[in-house]
Amino acid sequence: MRGEGARQLALDLPHAESFRRDDFLESPANAAALALIERWPDWPSPNAAIIGPAGAGKSHLAAIWAERAGARIVAAKALSPAGVPGALATGALVIEDLAAGEVEEPALFHLLNLAREQRAFLLLTSRERLDRGAFGLADLASRLRAISVVTLAPPDDALIAAVLVKLFADRQLKIDADVVSFLVPRIERSLAAVEAIVARLDAAALSRGRAVTRVLASEVLRQE
Repeated sequence: MRGEGARQLALDLPHAESFRRDDFLESPANAAALALIERWPDWPSPNAAIIGPAGAGKSHLAAIWAERAGARIVAAKALSPAGVPGALATGALVIEDLAAGEVEEPALFHLLNLAREQRAFLLLTSRERLDRGAFGLADLASRLRAISVVTLAPPDDALIAAVLVKLFADRQLKIDADVVSFLVPRIERSLAAVEAIVARLDAAALSRGRAVTRVLASEVLRQE
């Protein structure tokens, strides 16, 4: 725990985020998606998608699967027709952050067709439902609607509390249980919001030379 002391300059230093399976916190909100990852290669079809909001754990789940399947990971917006054959070199591929208007639709359509021909595995992640009709190519939209989908539900209190503890520990901050119980009902129900409040409290504690306490948490929340 960082002790009391003179006010310090808060530096926005990067904090390593682990995407190992042991660091993934399971809850009812993500149990179906985790079960899909752990069931591989016994999938109902070679293509699957995980849908959920920012910070819900999609990238963590995709990284777990990529390690298991020997898959490459490519951002959807980086797909190009020329890069499609090489993307499937290992027989398994993660397509991250798929969104209508931010992907070359002909490249994605070609990729889906080639994956089917080669019997390659694909895992897509997206914040948006794939069946909502936002893609312009009719054949692409049809292919996407046929993909098996699991949806990440909003995190429950138990998951938010566990993530708070983990993220503070990642920053080498030890906090009391009363701080966690104070924060849980007062922050937005998303893991992105959890990450944000931990970063703000870390910066506040460092700049003020104080420990992360319930009093400090209350002060930071009042600044919103």
